[in-house]
Amino acid sequence: MLPPGSTIGIVGGGQLGRMTALAAAPLGYRCHIFTPEADGPASQVSAETTVAGYDDLDTIETFARSVDVITYEFENIPVSTVERLAQLVPCRPGPRALEVAQHRVIEKTFAAEHGVPTAPFAAAQNLAEFEAAVTKIGRPSIVKTCRLGYDGKGQRRIDKASDLAEIWASLATDDAIVEGFIAFEKEVSVIVARGLDGTAVPFPVVENRHVNHILDTTIAPAEISPDTAETALRYAVALAEGLEIVGLLAVELFVGADGSVLMNEIAPRPHNSGHWTQDGCVTSQFEQHARAVAGLPLGPVDIIRSIEMQNLIGDAVDTWQEIVAEPGAKLHLYGKTETRPGRKMGHVNRPPANRR
Repeated sequence: MLPPGSTIGIVGGGQLGRMTALAAAPLGYRCHIFTPEADGPASQVSAETTVAGYDDLDTIETFARSVDVITYEFENIPVSTVERLAQLVPCRPGPRALEVAQHRVIEKTFAAEHGVPTAPFAAAQNLAEFEAAVTKIGRPSIVKTCRLGYDGKGQRRIDKASDLAEIWASLATDDAIVEGFIAFEKEVSVIVARGLDGTAVPFPVVENRHVNHILDTTIAPAEISPDTAETALRYAVALAEGLEIVGLLAVELFVGADGSVLMNEIAPRPHNSGHWTQDGCVTSQFEQHARAVAGLPLGPVDIIRSIEMQNLIGDAVDTWQEIVAEPGAKLHLYGKTETRPGRKMGHVNRPPANRR
């Protein structure tokens, strides 16, 4: 258990690191950010920042020696970097969780091995394997790059008339997955915290709604049956325990019309769909992450009030003056100076009665 005054190292300088640092401060912890980006969202609220590339192992080692424990705020970090960090200082979650989450075939294979169902899938490393995978999985289906895809990037839908050669060329990859198309009723997610002692505490299931493949709104709690919620929670805990997570694991899932639940993907870190916890839960996901990483007991996750979280994407952030004047609304801005289409600039948490 880290005493107050200890330093948590956070690899990554984005908004998730920012909100983790803000939550760690009341617990008495300082945060030191490692990021290639100067003046990023996390650096603005942290005690110290090291600006260097994730492949700069000399600087990585210096960073590791300046902190008491390390975590990361996004998963597109070289596994080799986290492996080196873990040799020098406790790293929570460890490199295994990162390795599984970074690759879609490994991720889905891991889920199946731990009793968590997914859409049918097949791997492809060239055009011939891609064509064979589509034949096996059928149409409609989705092809995705195995690494680095997010918010709809690096994926294409395959329909009866699709030109497979054109689709394969457009992805510019030699490592892809073809997944069966799931006609789901809802997309939900569960964030589960797991402590150093192995205790797992899942947050309530929430519903996620996307616009242009980017999360737009999270509704907490999700309006699903108790049996479906229980299944989603059980799957999330099974995956966190299988990965021996210390920290947070976010699990995105599809819910069918019959209440069936399939895993979509995982992320071993705080997650956009958990932002509602800042104003709707006794313990926010960010405080819970800091607690787990520091070896503290996990906090309670009882819902204080129902919340709808809305992302402020691109120019939507320009409505901030209206939001701060809105009764019951809680505005969270990320300190980003450049507004771009599709860029997450902040979010707002509202009670459902304030729905827009």
